[in-house]
Amino acid sequence: MFDSAKVLRQQEKQTTRRLFLIGGTSAALYVALSRIGRFHVEAGETVHGSPGDITIVNFSDDGKNLGKQTVSKVLKSDRDWLQQLGKNSYEIARQADTEIPYTGVSWHEHRRGIFRCICCDTALFSSQTKFDSGTGWPSFWEPLAKENISPRNDLSLGMARTEVRCARCDAHLGHVFNDGPEPTGLRYCMNAASMRFIPA
Repeated sequence: MFDSAKVLRQQEKQTTRRLFLIGGTSAALYVALSRIGRFHVEAGETVHGSPGDITIVNFSDDGKNLGKQTVSKVLKSDRDWLQQLGKNSYEIARQADTEIPYTGVSWHEHRRGIFRCICCDTALFSSQTKFDSGTGWPSFWEPLAKENISPRNDLSLGMARTEVRCARCDAHLGHVFNDGPEPTGLRYCMNAASMRFIPA
């Protein structure tokens, strides 16, 4: 006899597999095209942001809290940022690009230490809150200090997300999502090119 339920299950599996492959291919194509076509403009003398002071929390390289300090915001021209950072980190940290997953220098970093902003050296995350999210980007369940990051609404790509920036220099770090582990339930999905790792 003809088993219609079995056939339907096989068709559902094939459809799910096709959708998965199409979705994955589309995501990979989008990342590749964004790397080729976006943000490849000459860096000029335009300075973004507003001058002023901000209070951040300082940390030693071994992660010890050194207390709050009021510092000036870091403002530089696009040309100065490009000269300081190089093309890859400039496009990611200053132009809000996204690095290709599994390519960042610290996505698989497991030593004890802290992650600092590549632009202004502000302490951002500790290796003690880093976890393997399976995404290919460094992921953390909380920052070292909430004062050191600046969340913003991001409506790009046709979806609502929360972008995370460095509070002192406005560098684009990545995004935060509500699918992380306990105790916070958050996943700070960061770009390795926006940070530098300092081993303790």
